[in-house]
Amino acid sequence: MTSPAGEDPAVLDDPAQLEARDPGGMLRATASAGAQVREAVLRLDTDAVARTVADGRPRALVVLGMGGSGIAGDVVAAVTGPACAVPVSTCRGYRLPGWVGPMDLVVAVSCSGETEETLAATDEALRRGARVVTVGRAGSSIARRAEAGHAVHLSVDAGGRMPRAALWTLVTPLLVLIDGLAMASVPPGLLAGVADQLDEIAQRCGPASDTYENPAKQLALQLSGSLPHLWGASEVASVAALRMSCQLAENAKLPSVHGALTEVHHNQVVALAGRYGSGAGDPAQDIFRDPLLDGPARERMRILLLRDTEELEPVARRAAATVSLAEAYGVAVDHLQATGEHPIERLASLIAPLDFASVYLALLEGTDPTPIDPIVSLKKVGT
Repeated sequence: MTSPAGEDPAVLDDPAQLEARDPGGMLRATASAGAQVREAVLRLDTDAVARTVADGRPRALVVLGMGGSGIAGDVVAAVTGPACAVPVSTCRGYRLPGWVGPMDLVVAVSCSGETEETLAATDEALRRGARVVTVGRAGSSIARRAEAGHAVHLSVDAGGRMPRAALWTLVTPLLVLIDGLAMASVPPGLLAGVADQLDEIAQRCGPASDTYENPAKQLALQLSGSLPHLWGASEVASVAALRMSCQLAENAKLPSVHGALTEVHHNQVVALAGRYGSGAGDPAQDIFRDPLLDGPARERMRILLLRDTEELEPVARRAAATVSLAEAYGVAVDHLQATGEHPIERLASLIAPLDFASVYLALLEGTDPTPIDPIVSLKKVGT
């Protein structure tokens, strides 16, 4: 048996090969999610959080961040939800929205504390007199923004992990903060439960778990050799879809498309009728196709539908219709179902196995998941 990309799936159950293909230890870092929550809670400067909370609930919360740090803002927005009285937005880039001012809270997140775009936007927030909290490495440039007393700094330690593998280190202080500001209920007991939940997922999806009972390994095999379309059926599931798209790019070095139901029904779904959908054909069924003369087969579109325990009834109906439509066009659909009641529990139940799947897909196809050479190259621009 081989995967669609031609790799032997037995590699996923061979510890020696997995270790050899993962010299940077991305699998090990991914499995540390539960420990990250506990460590972040223990390290958190509760006095600094209390000073921020004492100033009262802001008019709006703006989270600054790029890449693996920026996703923390999307997680916070999903946890607070559309019913929250305080709007939450994520700002990725050098500039703040024009409306941000003294009544607003700006939280700048940078794992390294040196992210160029985040530092520029943080400086702008300080100039405008906004309330500012910085989250990043102690002693870093972003931490120094708080030294003059114009901002509150929450120190985090990623333990040498890449930002994309330190999500829970970065997001936990924000969850404690929004709980204190009464923007969402995220009590300590809930965070402890999420840490346990992440440990359980790491055990179920970890390298010691065989493919036949490992949902992350199974998903990697299903997505191998395809052009993934990752669609979420709720605000929570859509954040998980965004996260998976970013993880596929950085870990597996593969392109993908992400979106939310039902927005994708007004644009992306039309790709079913194109060259990567029904028009792609099935090379395995084409007896006249010569790989040497015709070149490698084109990747086919494949849908990963992320479902939630809380979905609007019209969206649930559209999700079912999506599956039927994809079947009519001969496009495969995979499913991942969220579990839990609280939004952060549901997010963890989706993000954790997807993080593992992105790493397994890299290792299955012989790609080292750790290096990010194009990002490193672009960071040198202007320095």
